[in-house]
Amino acid sequence: MSGTRALLIVEDDELLRRALKEQLAAQGDFATIDEAEDGAAALASVKAKVFDVILLDIGLPDMDGREVCQRMRDAGVRSPIIMLTAADSEDDTITGLDAGANDYVTKPFRMSVLLARVRAHLRQHDQSDDAIFSVGPYKFQPAAKMLVVGNGQKKIRLTEKETAILKYLYRVGNKTVSRETLLGEVWGYNAAVTTHTLETHIYRLRQKIEVEPSAARLLITEPGGYRLNP
Repeated sequence: MSGTRALLIVEDDELLRRALKEQLAAQGDFATIDEAEDGAAALASVKAKVFDVILLDIGLPDMDGREVCQRMRDAGVRSPIIMLTAADSEDDTITGLDAGANDYVTKPFRMSVLLARVRAHLRQHDQSDDAIFSVGPYKFQPAAKMLVVGNGQKKIRLTEKETAILKYLYRVGNKTVSRETLLGEVWGYNAAVTTHTLETHIYRLRQKIEVEPSAARLLITEPGGYRLNP
């Protein structure tokens, strides 16, 4: 979902880093694109924020990109990591993948090729159990049926249906979804389930996630349906 996606570019070559940022920003796939010029800055970035995908140069000034990748994985980062390298040997590729990278792109590369790889890994990750999405102040973990604040200071448990509602609204972006569509997506086309059932679940979900449930700022009621304001 382009409206809320976040990308991290880890690259010590400033000209390449800025060029990557400008060209990827122009595609409209990402709401935010952060930069890091070395491994330490990259590790600090992933500690502070959830990124949907990470582009990680292998030749960083302070440590090997493969070590950075391994540290990210050890710290719990599950987002796709695509390594950028000037090397094109099989050994380099194997060691990068062993460190936890999802893919390898050799410099120089065409932007269209890199973008296609990024989009492919995003689609695959969205369907995986490792996906983590940012929803307001929360890290939304659908597989765990949980919303987490910060580094785990607060955890909000969700029911299966609450998880499905949030997940579907997140995927469609900042768009209004009709009650009928949401019913069909979450419950299937079951004649025994009415919009009242959906409204009850929305009410309970708001009690969990909104600071002021009567003045919702995340889960918005619109004419004809609902919208997530991430």
